[in-house]
Amino acid sequence: MIQIKEVRTKKELKAFVHFPNALYKDNPYYVPQIESMDRDTLTPEKNHAFEVCEGKYWLAYNENGEIVGRVAGIINRKYNEKTGEKTCRFGWVDFIDDREVSKALIDTVERYAKEQGMDTVTGPTGFLEFDAAGVLVEGFDKLPTAYGKYNAPYYEQHFLDLGYVKDVDFVEYLIKVPEVIPERYERMAQLVSVKNSLHEAPIRNRAELGPYLDGVFRCLNSAYSQLHGFSELSSGQCDDLKKQFLTNINVDYVSIVLDADDQVIGFGVALPSLSKAMQKAKGSLFPFGWYHMLNAFRKNDTIDLLLIAIDEKYKNKGVNAMIFHKFAQGITKNGIKYIESTRELEDNTSVQNLWRYLEHDLTKRARTYIKHI
Repeated sequence: MIQIKEVRTKKELKAFVHFPNALYKDNPYYVPQIESMDRDTLTPEKNHAFEVCEGKYWLAYNENGEIVGRVAGIINRKYNEKTGEKTCRFGWVDFIDDREVSKALIDTVERYAKEQGMDTVTGPTGFLEFDAAGVLVEGFDKLPTAYGKYNAPYYEQHFLDLGYVKDVDFVEYLIKVPEVIPERYERMAQLVSVKNSLHEAPIRNRAELGPYLDGVFRCLNSAYSQLHGFSELSSGQCDDLKKQFLTNINVDYVSIVLDADDQVIGFGVALPSLSKAMQKAKGSLFPFGWYHMLNAFRKNDTIDLLLIAIDEKYKNKGVNAMIFHKFAQGITKNGIKYIESTRELEDNTSVQNLWRYLEHDLTKRARTYIKHI
């Protein structure tokens, strides 16, 4: 008999966050999330996403009182108002390979959705577009990026058996950096720059990013306005993202493109891969997790591409080429051998076309599901 219990205490939230790290502790492809950071994400007082979202979390227990699954139910009111939808999201979902467990968890989310007046359930996804989304359906023998998520192969069939169908797919590419990056990238960047009166922001250190950050988030809101699952970020949510990424930024992998009036019209951000460091950290920054993370920032042969955003007015004008050219300088300087694209919508050809002149492989695919209730 499976018992579902809502998470109400700090102790229960700690158990909720820890569960997948215990479930996959012996899996060589699992990347443990830093548990303290996950707890902050799920705590209303520490996450400005709760300005527009609400949610509940549940744990599944077996007859011996052992945790065998978890799930979150989330309603993004702002996104629903924007789209006219009545959608509840589910996320942070993990479970043992037991149909009774997965059904009990998803049934709980569906009841919550109905109680809140929703008519559709979709997931896995998070509060915002920047939370990990999707169930891994290809690439189970590949190490995820730190911004993806590993799950066992059985998840998909559980969702299908519960009446869910594909909503969207996200893909990840591994790009091999050649010894000499083709000159065509530099030529393309120069052509786009001259034709559109654009230039790269002169950033030499993290302190010099500051004056551009408000413009970066204005650009992000514009670029992502029509993206699946996205709602405009508030000032508080922007502050959360600044805190999350700014301390880890290496300006060699930051591109901010400005127009003739020095307004931000596009940007890109990449970070050294943290996957192996997070495996060594085993879910905690202390006592030694911070050391492994610091080493990953200092010495690495792989970068993860986090974000590329272009203002709507400059879409399809080749600005991506300028961003990649800036990355290429850092890649060459630091001896990077591989680029991993984090999860992007499968039809995001504007970014995927950047790799067509380089050796690249589609290595992972993740899927979200939808059901009308």
